[in-house]
Parts: sequence; structure tokens; C-alpha cells
Amino acid sequence: MSGTSPSTLSTIWPTHWVLAQQNSFLRNTPNVSRKIPREFLKRIEGVTNKRARLVLDRIVQYGSVSTEELRDVGYHHPPRARMDALDLGFPIKTTRVRSSTGKSIAAYSFDLTKPLCETRSGRANMPKKRRGEIIAQAGRCQICGATHDLQVDHRVPFQVAGESQEGQKDAYMVLDGSCNRRKSWACEHCENFTNLRRVAICQSCYWGNPENHEHVAMQQMRRVDIVWQGSDTVQFDRFRKVCKRTGVEPAAAIKKLTSSLK
Repeated sequence: MSGTSPSTLSTIWPTHWVLAQQNSFLRNTPNVSRKIPREFLKRIEGVTNKRARLVLDRIVQYGSVSTEELRDVGYHHPPRARMDALDLGFPIKTTRVRSSTGKSIAAYSFDLTKPLCETRSGRANMPKKRRGEIIAQAGRCQICGATHDLQVDHRVPFQVAGESQEGQKDAYMVLDGSCNRRKSWACEHCENFTNLRRVAICQSCYWGNPENHEHVAMQQMRRVDIVWQGSDTVQFDRFRKVCKRTGVEPAAAIKKLTSSLK
């Protein structure tokens, strides 16, 4: 089987497996025509961030790296590894490929139509003590109120403001892992993140200022995320039972409550 070419596999294996093998075949076949700009290679030599270096080295060697491959080596949030490379000024694009199980997943590669960003040199490492102090002061996720898996995040994304907010009050916010991932996704699909890069827009966004926001990723929206945890879950269970009895979804019941306010 090891000598079977990808083109003949479809007669004996399922389509999704064949697609995965074709991806693997192409990635592991030397591509002498692939040319990485010298300035890219020179900058990569100086990268010490382990996640970013793994992404960059795989792209140089194979042309791309998939989220499945990153998870296989222990990085359970591949978009964060991609972001590390972006933070260092490398133009990274995302395409879709098939995983070993046939699922559509992301793969990262260089966008060679764009130059290196000379103004980005990566995030400054925050001392563990300071990170702990910020988390202790907030005590909860500032989006949903959860008290587990808390992380420190730039209130204004690093890709928009860099470290320019360092030293200012509330430069950072505390998020749980789930909200941090949702914020990353929302920001990456926002025009201000991809094009405009205006700090003031982020400062009035739900993902940067949930207590007093004016929009959600530049969409005319208002949003509240609520988590019931611990003993509060008993109250939620009661509320949910009332909703079921009256035939109203919990979210609709909360909206109805706000509509009665004057």
C-alpha cells in the first residue's frame, strides 16, 4: 500500500480518507518550485516563541500546517498558534483542507501577496505574578461571569493597538477560555481588525467593553452573556421550568423582561 499513488486509492478506500491521503502525499512531496522570500526566512531564524516557530517551520517545510497537525503535537487551540505568527508580522492565510476523518478543517500558509509587517515584533511576555494579580482583581470572566479557566487578554486586540495601551488603566481584561476564543473569532471577522485598525472602535465594542458597549464587532447589536454556576444553577433550573411551562424560551423570557422597562 505504501507504493500506491493517491490517484488509485479511490477504488479501495472511502473518499474522505483518499482526500486526507492526497493532502499528506502533496505535503510530504518535496516542492522545489516553492520559494519562501529570503526576508521571511531571515526573520524566522530569530523567532523564539515556540508555538509561532512550530507553525512557521511547518509552513516552510511543507507549504502549510493544518489545525489537526497542531493538535497532534499538543496545541489544543490552533488559532492561537496562528495568531502568534501574525503577531510577529508574518502574513498568514487560512484555507480549508480535509482531516484524516474527512472533516473540513483549517490549514495555515504564508500569504505571499503581502509583505512582512515591520512594525510587529510579537507580544511582550507578561510576568506570571502580574497575570495572577489581574485575574485575582477581576475574579471572574468580564464577559459571562464564569470563575474557571480565567485568562488575561488585551482589551483592544494586539493586532489593532500593539502594546500601545500598556500602562493605561484597564488595558487588559479577564476572560474564561470559551469567551476568549469567541472574542478571537469575532475580532478576526471584524472589519476594524482586518482593515481599519482604530482603537476607539474596539474600545466601544462589546468584546472590549461589555459593560458599556455601543456595537458588537461593528454590528448594530447589544449583547449580554450570562453564566449560572454553583448554587445559582438552582435558580436557573427553576426559571427554566417556568419557561417550559409557559412555552417561552429562556432567552425570549429575559428579552421580554427588558422590554417592560421604562
